Amino acid sequence: MRSAVIGVGTAGSIHTAVLRERGSLCAVCDIDENKLTGYKDLPAYTDYKKMITEQKPDAVHICTPHYLHAEMIIYALSLGINVLSEKPLCISREQINAVLEAERKSDAVLGVCFQNRYNKESVFVKEYLRDKKVISAVAQVAWHRTREYYASGEWRGKYATEGGGVLINQALHTLDLLQYFAGMPEKIVSNVCNLTLSDDIEVEDTAVIQSAGGAGITLFATNGASSDMPVTVTVRTEDGLIYMIPDHVYINGAEQNLTETYAKKLGKDCYGSGHSLLISDYYRCLQNKEKFPIDGAEASKAVRLVLAAYRSGGKTVVV
Repeated sequence: MRSAVIGVGTAGSIHTAVLRERGSLCAVCDIDENKLTGYKDLPAYTDYKKMITEQKPDAVHICTPHYLHAEMIIYALSLGINVLSEKPLCISREQINAVLEAERKSDAVLGVCFQNRYNKESVFVKEYLRDKKVISAVAQVAWHRTREYYASGEWRGKYATEGGGVLINQALHTLDLLQYFAGMPEKIVSNVCNLTLSDDIEVEDTAVIQSAGGAGITLFATNGASSDMPVTVTVRTEDGLIYMIPDHVYINGAEQNLTETYAKKLGKDCYGSGHSLLISDYYRCLQNKEKFPIDGAEASKAVRLVLAAYRSGGKTVVV
């Protein structure tokens, strides 16, 4: 299959690396021509519609700033082109509805890159929970982001273009894992604030989300830590306590033997090794005409939780 990538920045470079290894990368696109200099062996474009028209790829990977995802997903699906998009699916309820409608009307397959589900510790925990009732699940994301980080892209740190702050960007993968393990809550209560970068960004750098009813999920997230710390997820079942950190799982204090699936870590260490596994699974599903597990509806769950958190202001709201 022939694959094209739209946006070859931080996330896009990971996708192009995986697709080069697969031998399927046929073209790239970015509005910043400087980012295209590393792809002189390929057709390179600054207009994604022109690239799609001329190259007619079987699939496009969308790795652009958040606010562009919905527009590009809908355009590709309308032409019957398969889409694998970086997270988030989109940044508003209206966009969720529009994307899901486009997915419903298209014969093409939409997938979203929640690659942490493919990390070996996540795979182990999900399988372990298959026949167990989850009582509660708690996660902590404590990372460090500077004003220079937000200044690295005009779209960062703004509700109109990033869609939010730590919740929709850094902590979205972990929020997705919480609902993946414990189930999607119907109601949540949340508070968000800016503790460290109020002079530099308009979005939150710190947030707490708590479900109201059902299996309890709780997320503590901040970009205001003095350094990046490992993400932790703790799940309580009727059989005891599961504690998960990158590459390790403990059940009632005992470390578990995880099945090692070779996958190279690409990009930042916190990204894990799931990108190549997810991308391979996406193409396996396409080739075998199987349903890809992280479709539009599944990927919209984490976005809906974030949007509910922004509406909450300390009050219980329906997701």
